[in-house]
Amino acid sequence: MLFSWEQLKSIAKPSPTKIVLLVLDGLGGLPRAEGVGTELETAQTPHLDELARKAICGLMEPIAPGVTPGSGSSHLALFGYDPVTYMVGRGAIEALGIGAELREGDVAARGNFCTVDGQGVVTDRRAGRISSEKSALLCQKLNQLSAGDGQILVTPVKEHRFVAIFRGVGLSDQIRDSDPQQIGLPPLPIRSLSPQGEKAARLANEFIARAKTILADSHPANMILLRGFSQCPNLPRFEEIYPLKSAAIAPYTMYQGLARLLGMEVLVTGTTLGMELDTLEKHYSDYDFFYIHFKDTDVAGEDGRFDDKVQAIEQVDAMIPRLLALQPDVVIVTGDHSTPAVLKGHSWHPVPFLLFSPWCRPDTVTEFSERACNRGGLGRFPATQVMTLALAHAKKLSKFGA
Repeated sequence: MLFSWEQLKSIAKPSPTKIVLLVLDGLGGLPRAEGVGTELETAQTPHLDELARKAICGLMEPIAPGVTPGSGSSHLALFGYDPVTYMVGRGAIEALGIGAELREGDVAARGNFCTVDGQGVVTDRRAGRISSEKSALLCQKLNQLSAGDGQILVTPVKEHRFVAIFRGVGLSDQIRDSDPQQIGLPPLPIRSLSPQGEKAARLANEFIARAKTILADSHPANMILLRGFSQCPNLPRFEEIYPLKSAAIAPYTMYQGLARLLGMEVLVTGTTLGMELDTLEKHYSDYDFFYIHFKDTDVAGEDGRFDDKVQAIEQVDAMIPRLLALQPDVVIVTGDHSTPAVLKGHSWHPVPFLLFSPWCRPDTVTEFSERACNRGGLGRFPATQVMTLALAHAKKLSKFGA
């Protein structure tokens, strides 16, 4: 970021203008065969293309060239927080997202129910995306186990996901994940990354061992994976930095947790983008910054479903006229990171970015795609500059310097 937050606050000013940041999770992609387009390039997106012709575009680097980001770090960068300075673990974000009590000293982890074969090798990291109802029953079996002088609290999130909170004296989040992040490998043993993490590592390994016994007959959810061990961080609040009354519209708990961590108001919404726009319309007069999160693009990419990701992008495109009917002063459409279906996971590729405003300087881009945005007027730029671009185009920044 060019300015420190103190310098930014010195030129920030309130105004009646409104900003909408629409994040298509995992938007960026790759071609599935030589000579064809990415998911975004394959999708029929007449409304996004029309918006791109009136906008200024570019490619956004979530973290740094060649670095594959996590969802938490890439979102922090979008909101102007240096993701290297402000490290926030997935576990704490998930815990805050479901409204779990996270006390000082607690260590939270994001959990997946998974499937392992007879040799203990992971064959499905998500246990076939078991139903939320089945997951809740399994969490009841694992909840409130004790180990030594520690306690483990397990709360379901959605489908195969849960949150595990490790509570005890002298715990540290300096421990390694058990999730190998790919199939064909056994879960990793939890290891401490520093002497301070040894107690938490012992507690987590004992919990995993007991869970393995309890879940032995619960195929396909016959094992667990833990990642993102973290304690609740202390971050500057969003509204302390920016002259914005902010709201988050996000059905998924992780993104609700991140918004709460930053002090955004989390609005109750439904599970589809249409329902999210219902929420936007209902509260449009109450806030001047809206963060809207769309997850389906990332889910399809993670599962390797190229055509489903294309369809998800087309669903978003169909909603663009409804969003523009509200006449926001700034509309930003981008992703938090790339999730190419051919890779079935996050990747290091920069993300297409579009900013529309009556006060933007349109470039020569005529469609919203990776190749087209590569020729955009913004060039390739870091995600930490998104908020200053948004504020400037919303007339919320005054002149800097004499």
